[in-house]
Amino acid sequence: MRPHHERLALAYEVLEGLSVGDAVGEALSYRYYDSRRLSGFQDIAAGTVRFTDDTEMAIALCESLSLLKSVDESALAWAFASRFKRDPDRGYGKMARRILEEIGVGSPWEKVSKHAFGSGSYGNGAAMRVAPLGAYFADDLADVVRQSTRSARVTHYHPEGIAGAVAVAVATAAGIRARGMTSTQAAELMWDSVLEHTPESRVRRMLEVARDLDEVPPEVAARELGNGAEVSAQDTVPFCVWNATRCLADYEEAILSAIEVGGDCDTNCAIIGGMVTAYAGRERIPGRWLEVREELPRKT
Repeated sequence: MRPHHERLALAYEVLEGLSVGDAVGEALSYRYYDSRRLSGFQDIAAGTVRFTDDTEMAIALCESLSLLKSVDESALAWAFASRFKRDPDRGYGKMARRILEEIGVGSPWEKVSKHAFGSGSYGNGAAMRVAPLGAYFADDLADVVRQSTRSARVTHYHPEGIAGAVAVAVATAAGIRARGMTSTQAAELMWDSVLEHTPESRVRRMLEVARDLDEVPPEVAARELGNGAEVSAQDTVPFCVWNATRCLADYEEAILSAIEVGGDCDTNCAIIGGMVTAYAGRERIPGRWLEVREELPRKT
C-alpha cells in the first residue's frame, strides 16, 4: 500500500481531470453541437470558467480523505453540507439541495438519504464526485468498493446510485493500476475490474451492454446507453465508462465527444475526465482548459 501522501497526490491529480471536465462540459453544454469550435475558449480570461457541484462535492471528498484517510459518513455528510452552505449556486439539483440543507441543520444523514424520493436517490450525484476516492484507494479494489459505497449512501442510498459510484471508483482505481500499460490493455483491465466489482443492478447490466458495443460513434452509444438526460446513475455511468475506455490516451477527445452527445454534459465530463486522468495523468489535460478553469483550493 502506498503511503498516504502518495495516495492523496493521486486523488488530487484525478480531481484536476474531474474538475476540468466538469467546467468545460458545463461551459459548452448550451452549444454542445458546436463544442469543438468553441473549445479553444478564445477571449476567455484565465480562471473564469466555473466548475459545478460535481467538483464542489469531489473537493469535499478529497479534503475528508486528507484528514481521515477513509470515509466517515457523518464527517463527509457535514463536509458536503458545509461546502453547499458556503456556495449554494453551483447547480445542485433540487433533491441534493434538500438533502444538504437538512444535514446542515442537524438532521442525521442516514435518515435524510434513505427517505429521498421514498427509497433513496438513484441519481448520478454519487458517481460524479467519486473518482478521486478510486485513485486514493487504488491499491485495494475491495476497499474501493467499501469506501465508495460509504461515500455514495451519504446522499444516494438507492442501490442504483451506489452501484454507479462503485463502478466509477473501480474504473478509476483500475486506471491508476494500469499506468504503464498500453491504452488497449488498460481498457481491458478497467472493464474486467468494473464488471467484477459492480453489484448486481441495472447499472451493471447496462455496463455489460456497453462493453459489448462494437465500434460505434458516440451518438449511437448514447442512444443505446443513455447520456445522463435522466440524471440517473443507470442512464449516465455506462456511457461514461464506455467513452472513457475508448479515449484513454486522449483527454480532449474524451471530453469533446461526450459533450457532443448532449445530456448531462458537466456530469458526464466530470466522470470521464476523472477516469481518463487516472490512466493518462494530468499532463494529458489541455493546458488552455487548465488555464481557464477557476482555481481549485489548495491541498489540505
